Amino acid sequence: MAAEKKDNWSTEAYQHSASFVPKLATKIVQWLDPQEDDHILDVGCGGVEDGVLSLDIARTASEGVLHGIDSSPAMIEAAKRAAAEKNLQRNSTFEVLDATDLINRPHFQLFNKAFSNAALHWILRPEPTRESFFRGVKSALTPGGTFAFEMGGLGNCSELRCALLMAVGRRVGLARAQEADPWFFPDEEWVTDMMERKVGGWEIEKVEREWRPTTADAGGVDGWIRLMAKQFFEVLPEEEREECIKEVVDVLEVVCAKPGGGYMFSYVRLRVLAKKVE
Repeated sequence: MAAEKKDNWSTEAYQHSASFVPKLATKIVQWLDPQEDDHILDVGCGGVEDGVLSLDIARTASEGVLHGIDSSPAMIEAAKRAAAEKNLQRNSTFEVLDATDLINRPHFQLFNKAFSNAALHWILRPEPTRESFFRGVKSALTPGGTFAFEMGGLGNCSELRCALLMAVGRRVGLARAQEADPWFFPDEEWVTDMMERKVGGWEIEKVEREWRPTTADAGGVDGWIRLMAKQFFEVLPEEEREECIKEVVDVLEVVCAKPGGGYMFSYVRLRVLAKKVE
């Protein structure tokens, strides 16, 4: 029997340290352009504060369907509770599913649109499953269906990533720290080549990369590092983790400090709107 996949997410921690993620998704939702009769597949739905963004889309697609998938059981349970509280169970469903397994779901219902916000830089981290992921999304769409997604782009949070790689790498070596890095931040050229040429059957209709400086949430630098970068520290002996976290946070509280108070993270977002053409 395969080992159970570890759930690295806490809904409470997400709300405390990353609640800005769904609030800053306005533009990619505009690209999705949800209509009342749409059937929408939401990939990585739990990563946007308990599915709140998914439910906003489901409310618009009132005569259609929104089906959210996420590999985190905690996030999916939170999304289901939120749907019940908002009385949106009729047209919104949620399922624990690793998005890289979509290609293995030939019985999966078909959707005319797919959507993802702030999830693909995690999902695409393992290089061997990148092509199969995009093939899987394509297989879940009807002919002419569209996929609108936003993810971390090349240069995303570079100051945070640098501090993490240096602190963890000093203890276990840079190569091991790189292996622990849970993110993949591509650019426009990479995503176009992957979707249109390597996978095929996609046409990129719009693509852009935007620097979006983002003020830290209530959890500050410490909360963000403990939530988003947790996997970096798991390669260290348990007794060394707090010391390493403190080292990272101390540096970043200098680098990211805003003159008027608070902290700024250098988010870079890659947005894509692609159509299934075959």
